[in-house]
Amino acid sequence: MAARGKSIAFARIRAEVIRLVALIPAGRFTTYGSIAIHMNVIARHVATVLSHLTPEEAAALPWHRVVSANARLSPNMDPKLSGKQRRLLKAEGLRIDKEGYIQAADAHFHNVGVRRDIRWSEG
Repeated sequence: MAARGKSIAFARIRAEVIRLVALIPAGRFTTYGSIAIHMNVIARHVATVLSHLTPEEAAALPWHRVVSANARLSPNMDPKLSGKQRRLLKAEGLRIDKEGYIQAADAHFHNVGVRRDIRWSEG
């Protein structure tokens, strides 16, 4: 992973994920997949970027507004971090059931945009 993390393509992907996540308004959410489709990458790329934020980036970025498919908090996330995500989303007015699904998801979904035709490895 370290070698990929230093590639120009990965740096560009990382910067775009951070830019898009910063644009998600309070009280709204999007999914890893929605960002990935918009960027023409896979959802795992988005998840990897968000799971490797620096403490400063995590404090400044609304990372908690990105969830798994079907408007669900990731069941694979560290329980402490998942609890923090749940608290932050609830503080913004979102309702989340016991299984981690956001209720009334359509009313709160943030569409990042249509698929972009991007080749990340090219200048």
